[in-house]
Amino acid sequence: ESFAAMEDAEGDADATFIWGTNLSVSRVQSRFTSFIKTFRLPEEFDPKYLQLLQETRERGEVSFNIDGHHMHDFDRTLYMWAITYPAETVPIFDGQLSAIAAELEGTDPEEIQVQARIYNLLEIKVIRDLNPSDINRMIAVSGMVTRTSGVIPDQSLALFRCMQCGHEVVEWNDRGKVNEPSTCPSPSCQARYSMQMLYNRSCFLDKQLMKMQENPNDIPEGETPHTDLVDLAKPGDRITVTGVYRAAGAVYKTYLDVVHVEKNESTSLFSLSDTLAAEEGEELPAHLTAAAKAGDAQNNGVRTNNVTGEEMAEKRTQLQAIAADPDVYEKLAASLAPSIWQLDDVKKGLLCQLFGGVSKTLPGVKTRGEINVLLVGDPGVSKSQILSYVHKLAPRGIYTSGKGSSAVGLTAYVTRDPETKEMVLESGALVLSDRGICCIDEFDKMSEAARSMLHEVMEQQTISVAKAGIIATLNARTSVLASANPVGSRYNPQLSVVENIQLPPSLMSRFDLIYLLLDKPNEASDRKLAKHLVSLFGDRSNLEAKKAPIAAELLKEYIAFARATCHPALSSEAAEALATSYAEMRSMGMSRKTVSATPRQLESLIRLSESLARMRLAATVTVDDVTEAVRLMKVAMQQSSIDPRTGQIDMDVIQTGVSAAERGMKARLSGEVRALLQARLGGQGMRLAELLEGMNAQASVHVSERDLRLALSELEEDYRLAAGVITART
Repeated sequence: ESFAAMEDAEGDADATFIWGTNLSVSRVQSRFTSFIKTFRLPEEFDPKYLQLLQETRERGEVSFNIDGHHMHDFDRTLYMWAITYPAETVPIFDGQLSAIAAELEGTDPEEIQVQARIYNLLEIKVIRDLNPSDINRMIAVSGMVTRTSGVIPDQSLALFRCMQCGHEVVEWNDRGKVNEPSTCPSPSCQARYSMQMLYNRSCFLDKQLMKMQENPNDIPEGETPHTDLVDLAKPGDRITVTGVYRAAGAVYKTYLDVVHVEKNESTSLFSLSDTLAAEEGEELPAHLTAAAKAGDAQNNGVRTNNVTGEEMAEKRTQLQAIAADPDVYEKLAASLAPSIWQLDDVKKGLLCQLFGGVSKTLPGVKTRGEINVLLVGDPGVSKSQILSYVHKLAPRGIYTSGKGSSAVGLTAYVTRDPETKEMVLESGALVLSDRGICCIDEFDKMSEAARSMLHEVMEQQTISVAKAGIIATLNARTSVLASANPVGSRYNPQLSVVENIQLPPSLMSRFDLIYLLLDKPNEASDRKLAKHLVSLFGDRSNLEAKKAPIAAELLKEYIAFARATCHPALSSEAAEALATSYAEMRSMGMSRKTVSATPRQLESLIRLSESLARMRLAATVTVDDVTEAVRLMKVAMQQSSIDPRTGQIDMDVIQTGVSAAERGMKARLSGEVRALLQARLGGQGMRLAELLEGMNAQASVHVSERDLRLALSELEEDYRLAAGVITART
C-alpha cells in the first residue's frame, strides 16, 4: 500500500488539514493520543509513555523522548506522517502531550510546555548519503561533532510598530525568517515603509550551531532554541542527530533543524552531571556519587534510550552484580582483548587505564587521575590490536598514528568560522579525547614538534594556545596510550629502553606504566601461540569457546558506570601500605646509590590503587588494591627500567636516559682519559685512534669509540678537538 493511498484512506471531512495534503489534524491528534496512552512493551502492564510523561513532569523537564521504533510498531501510518510532514506533525505532538499532561494533573494545557523529541528512526543515514529527496523530511544522521559555537540569540517573534499611527503587529520566525511588513496593517493608516521593529519587546531564544563530520568508522548544522540540547554535545562526541533536513536560500545550502541528539556511547546513560562536573575538570565528591544518582543526573536529551526509573534500577542492579563477583578483576582482564593470547599483566594495566584514578583539586594544586601507558616492542606482538581494543572500550577518544599527526592536529589550530568570519580554535585529537583515551600508534615516528606538545597534556591535563590573537587554555583530561617500535624494528636488550626508542626522558617519565613486548623465540610458547592463532581462523565452535566472560558492550557500560559513579578514597590502612611500599622501592637502590623509585611512581601507585578499587565499585581503597598496584608497577619496572649494564632497576634510565652505573663509568673514563693524556701527551699531540688503542690496552672493560668521544666532550674545558688531533690548551 503506497503512502498516497494511506492518505486517501485517512482523509475525512474535518475542517482543518495539513497544508498541501488531505491529512486532517484531528486524525493525527487522535492517533498520537492513542499511542501515548496505550503503547506497552512486551511483558509490561502499564503504558510506557504515560508513565514516562508523569516522571518527566515530576522532574520538571520539558523534552519528552519518543522512540521511533515504538511508534512504527504501534502505528506505521502515524510514523510515516511524522517523518514526512515533521514541520506540521511535531507541533501537533507537542500540543497533545501538553493536553495529556494537563489531564493527568488537572491543570490548564496552556500552562504546560512539553516538547516531543523523536529519535531512533528506522533508518540512520550517513552524511554522504543525504540527497534532495530528504529535504523537509525528518531524518537521522550519525557523525562526530567537530565544532560547537557559543550560544547566540535567535529571534522567535518580532514586534513591529508603525511610526506614524502607533499600530503594532507581531510576526513569528518561520524557519529562520521574519517577514517585515512593508505597509502598516491598520486600515486607517496604510503608510508604506513605516514599520519599525522594537527589539526590547521582541522575543529571543538561544541558538547553538554544531558542525559534524562523518564518523571515522563510517567512511568507505543544526540549530535549536536554548533547551537541554544546547551544550549537550562537545567536540569529540559521536552522536546521532534526528531532525528536519532543510535547504535555505537560492543556492540551497542545506542544514539540519535538530529535534533530538543521541550520544553513540554507553557513557550517555552514565555520565557526570553537567551541573556537577565543573569546567576545570573536578571529579564529583564521594558523598555525591551514590549509584542512585546515576539516573537522576542525566540530561534527558542524552539518554541512549527512554528508560523509566525501573529500567534504570534494573540496569544498575545488573552492573552491581558484576562488581559483587569475587573474581571480577580476573573476569574483567579476561574480557579485554580475548583474542590476544597471554599478556595478562599488560591487559590488567590497560584495564587500570580504562577505569582511571580520581582527579583531585586542592587549593592551588590539581592532580591528575588519568593513567598513561606506553607499549614498546618488536613488530607483530599485537601492539596495534591492543590499541584498537582499548579504543573501542574507552568512553570516548581518538585513535591516531604518530606518523600522520602534526602538532596542531594533536592540540588545536586556528581557522576562520564560515558563519561569523571570526578566527576560532578547532580542536585536535587530544582535546577531542577529553575525559577519554587518546590512542597513538607509531609513537616513535611522531615529529619532534608534535611530541613536545605532549609534555603539558600528560602532566597538567591542559593545552595552552597563543595563536592569531587567541590566547586560551583548553582542557585535555585524557589518558595517553601509545605504542612504539624500537630503532631498527628490533629491541636490543644491551641498550636501555630510552636508547632503543630514542624518546626524550622527560616524556618517558610521564608514563605511569611502560611495558616491553618482546618477540623471543621459544618452542613451547611459539607452538601455543600458533595453535591459538589457527583456532581464530577455525570453525565458530572454537570462537564460542573462547568467548569473553563479559560481553564487550556490557564491559563498556560497566566502565562508564564505574567512572561516573565511583570515586574511591584512600583508607588509612591503604595509605600506610602505600607509604611502606614506596619506602621499600626506594631502599632497593640505596646500597648501589641508584634511584629505584621517584615521587612520580608514588603518584602512579595511588592512581593504580584507585582504579583497582573502581573495578569493584568500592568506596575505599584497600590494602589488597595497593598490593596489586605495586605488583603491576614492579612488573612494568622490571621490564622497562632495568639498567642493561647491571641488570638492576634504576629509574634514572627513564628519568634522565642515563643509568647511575653508566654515569659513574663515564666519570671514571673521563678521569682515565685525562690521566693518559697528561702522561703521554707531548710534541704534536695524539690522534683519536691512538688514544682509543691506549685506553683499551690498560682498561679491563672494552671502551668503544662512542664512549671515548663522550668522555672527551666532558673534558672540552681543558682540551680542544681540531681535525681529529688532540692538543693541549695553551
